[in-house]
Amino acid sequence: MAAWQEAQARRPAAAASPLGFLAAPAAAPLADRPTRFDLCLDVVLEKEGGFVDHPADPGGATNLGITLRTLSAWRGAPVTAEEVRALTREEAKEIYRAHYWNVMRCEDLPRGVDLMVFDFGVNAGPARSVKTLQRALGCNPDGGVGPVTLAAARRAAAAPLIEAMARARLDHYAALPGFASFGRGWTRRVEEVRRQALLMAGS
Repeated sequence: MAAWQEAQARRPAAAASPLGFLAAPAAAPLADRPTRFDLCLDVVLEKEGGFVDHPADPGGATNLGITLRTLSAWRGAPVTAEEVRALTREEAKEIYRAHYWNVMRCEDLPRGVDLMVFDFGVNAGPARSVKTLQRALGCNPDGGVGPVTLAAARRAAAAPLIEAMARARLDHYAALPGFASFGRGWTRRVEEVRRQALLMAGS
């Protein structure tokens, strides 16, 4: 018994509350927690990868999913392939936030649906992604996310909406001339993003 008491005495003392109860571990500060944008961007960047300049890719030189044309528009001047190669993650993050996430109002969409809209917008353009969402919801496909689209998205069950968007995205890719070269990768990306979106939605 004395040996047990001695061993206990050598243990670090646990923090206690003023009432004598052991204090719960401190939660991470809100500022340190990843935002919905951060979580979705991690998925997108994982799929986009690093620098590529495939001759069959109409986007040309691309890094972190940002094409030469997009980077030129962002900086307000033409850029070279080497400047695309040197693009930092931080600058890419700001481009994604301004030109995709905010434009498509992903922050206002249900969890999981935000990822589906964001990733397709990055891959095929914001207007096409929003129209795909609107068609799945039965809304007028005008390409802009307004109060009608947001209300319909919030009423809809997330899982069937995610599945409908995935099917529509596959149909879009199958009709593209580049499907023979890139179809396998596009299909795999849709399946992986669909699965992650369903997890985010809690399905």
